[in-house]
Amino acid sequence: MLTRRDLVSFTSLCAAAASLPMPIPAFSSDLKPDTSLPFSFDTLIRLAEATALKPYVKSTALPKYLLSNIDYEALGKIRFDSARALFANGPGLYPVTFFHLGKFFRTPVKMHVVSDGVAHEIPYDKTLFDLPVDSPAQALAADSGFAGFRLQESRLGNQKDHDWKKNDWVAFLGASYFRAIGEQYQYGISARGIALDVALADKAEEFPDFTHFWIETPSDDQHPDITLYALLDGPSLCGAYRFVISRTKGVLMDIDAALFLRQNIDRFGIAPLTSMYWFSETAKPGAIDWRPEVHDSDGLALWTGTGERIWRPLNNPTRTMASAFSDRNPRGFGLLQRDRSFNNYLDNVNYQRRPSLWVEPLGDWGEGSVQLVEIPTDDEINDNIVAMWVPKEPAEAGNQYRLKYRLHWLADEPYPGNLARCVATRLGNGGRPGLPRPKGVRKFFVEFIGPPLEKLASDTKPQAVLWASRGSFANVHTEMMSSETPGHWNAQFDLSVEGNEPVELRLYLRLAEQTLSESWLYQYHPSNSLPATVMQETLIQSSATAPKA
Repeated sequence: MLTRRDLVSFTSLCAAAASLPMPIPAFSSDLKPDTSLPFSFDTLIRLAEATALKPYVKSTALPKYLLSNIDYEALGKIRFDSARALFANGPGLYPVTFFHLGKFFRTPVKMHVVSDGVAHEIPYDKTLFDLPVDSPAQALAADSGFAGFRLQESRLGNQKDHDWKKNDWVAFLGASYFRAIGEQYQYGISARGIALDVALADKAEEFPDFTHFWIETPSDDQHPDITLYALLDGPSLCGAYRFVISRTKGVLMDIDAALFLRQNIDRFGIAPLTSMYWFSETAKPGAIDWRPEVHDSDGLALWTGTGERIWRPLNNPTRTMASAFSDRNPRGFGLLQRDRSFNNYLDNVNYQRRPSLWVEPLGDWGEGSVQLVEIPTDDEINDNIVAMWVPKEPAEAGNQYRLKYRLHWLADEPYPGNLARCVATRLGNGGRPGLPRPKGVRKFFVEFIGPPLEKLASDTKPQAVLWASRGSFANVHTEMMSSETPGHWNAQFDLSVEGNEPVELRLYLRLAEQTLSESWLYQYHPSNSLPATVMQETLIQSSATAPKA
């Protein structure tokens, strides 16, 4: 998979970037549109369908040696001319700037602007960038293409805190990856156009590219949305995408995709989310890092088609694991960052501000599963977590898909339920204090907080309802955490299990017949003896539909 360093470092290098003038009618005198063609989303869909009928042709490759020379240091010296940003003077609120090609992002991307139904190509020109005289980028040919683009902050907004020339809020960069800052002004988790054959033992993952983008010219200076289109192309499929992007409390993206398959795909990942989880309070190997926690996301949240709320804390396993949560027409799922306390990270990279990303399906998605892939990592530079929807029916050559969904980049999920939520999962040695600790027994300490627990009478304890795929429970009880925080309870239990294979666990709190909390699901690995280099996949099916007993 692409590393976190590949996806993040280039963005941070170009913090002062900007780019091109608005084409038609506001091109500067020294730039001309390359081509002008009628354009609509229907036209793009037909183009994608026709392209999928032809053999895949990789985008024209630029000289490898030249792009390799545009390394981390060289990229850091490249600046955009903010005065020539697309829509720098309107219309619309958000100027558009462009990323330069280099060592980490080698695939050229063609950019276009659409005005009155006509698309005008924006050609690459090195004079649009502030390049040092000795920069290896000086050798790039005219119209080499760009690496991607980003949406800058509002040009009519608060210039003191969010000067658009220095701050952006959405970035499309690398393969089909894109990111947004959410409501706390911090990048973190990424989304992708599609995920193909992630973490299969006998098949390499495929990374299709957004090869062309078209950006709609806003209608006026107050226009709140950005509409853009993209052509996705790779060996196994071709697709057309429309994004309607809004700056709301966080960032909202309505996505409409038409996909056409060239080849069979074993794991067809729709609306994929990509994040990083190294360690948290749940399980941290001794002294591997000075910080208490390091992660962009700490759990997978599910809102099933039947209405159940599920929280699955993330793992950094010793081998690649894939879990499937079967469902029909899910109401939503997302990778969330629930822990918002700086004291739990103690790092100026602002993990406590990383956005949560929620997928809201629009329309009928049918049967399938939300699949969670967890890949071993020994550092925070690697994005090692993937969550996606995988249809039940096989994805075969010749299949066509039309999908609509909404992405919410927020601090929390957009439609929180009324149940108590899991806020921490902690593991320790089993048994009781003051007594010999039994070998092979693990204690679980799961914290919940929420209104249903606040309403309990002082002499009332909720029941912990437990289930495990194997093993036995002991010392099961619940207790209030602190009277200073109403509704804050924990459930504790010991698990005894033989063997090293993963154990699927389920827990929720109940009082009589009333469900008080969301369902906590956890994949426990009894042994950590397997090396992190083992790329073995284990698919745990139907975890979300385990019995509640």
